[in-house]
Amino acid sequence: MHKRFMVSVLGAFALGTSVLAIPTSAVAKDAGALYDSIPNPLPGNLPSWGFEATSTSEFGNQITFDNGSRNLHQVTVTMSSWACQSGSWIDGTCLTAPGSTFAEPITLNLYDTPTSASFPRPGSLIVTMTATFNIPYRPSASTGCTNGGWGSSCFHGLATNIVFDFDLMSGHIKLPDSIVYGIAYNTSDYGAVPQRPQPCNATTTGCPYDSLNVALSTDPTDLSAGSDPNSGTAFLNTSFAAFYCDGGVHGSGFFRLDSPGAGCWSFGSPNTLPAYVPAVEFSN
Repeated sequence: MHKRFMVSVLGAFALGTSVLAIPTSAVAKDAGALYDSIPNPLPGNLPSWGFEATSTSEFGNQITFDNGSRNLHQVTVTMSSWACQSGSWIDGTCLTAPGSTFAEPITLNLYDTPTSASFPRPGSLIVTMTATFNIPYRPSASTGCTNGGWGSSCFHGLATNIVFDFDLMSGHIKLPDSIVYGIAYNTSDYGAVPQRPQPCNATTTGCPYDSLNVALSTDPTDLSAGSDPNSGTAFLNTSFAAFYCDGGVHGSGFFRLDSPGAGCWSFGSPNTLPAYVPAVEFSN
């Protein structure tokens, strides 16, 4: 199964701060971007990778920064929220009061690049940050959408940006030329601390974090700064071997390259462009 098919059908399913996710209309491009794969302008929604739907605990990529100072200021990650306050995104019953949000702790891990080309796990951890974000529920279903979506484009999810502010940490984080990053959070059944059982598991609406995805953009179309050295691949930790491009031949249940010599995140042949990449921005 090719990843471009999977993202279209499966995406449905240490500071301790609380941060409001930034509305899409308020996002401006950062002139100090070291790496930037977030589309400009940001649409109402993007293709996405659903953690609960794909048994995922961590998801990211290896990236190379543009030349210049690399004192990390902030990292922006685009999420895709399919969660409804009540009802479901799939059958037209989704209802959300404007401005409603749910709180979700999300972790960003930054690693050195792999030390082995044949078995590429990330290198040493450089820094980790966890913050609790107030994620917007997606809007209520629109009457004109037969697919249960919202708005004139009948989107299922809502693209929203979250920002990890490294200025809150003591001292500057100086980055090497290239890193691996990983985005991690808990859902009902996956993550460092799976959340089941919770009261929301017994409802038809379900738990909102089970409908929270990492948004995807494309390299090279949406890449405006930096580069992706391993085109057609990503870094992934899923406990279900079949979700890796190599079917788990190089192991499953830990964070690793997906996959050595056989990437399938590209649109055509393995390891070619264009390719899906997480929508993120690193700025100094």
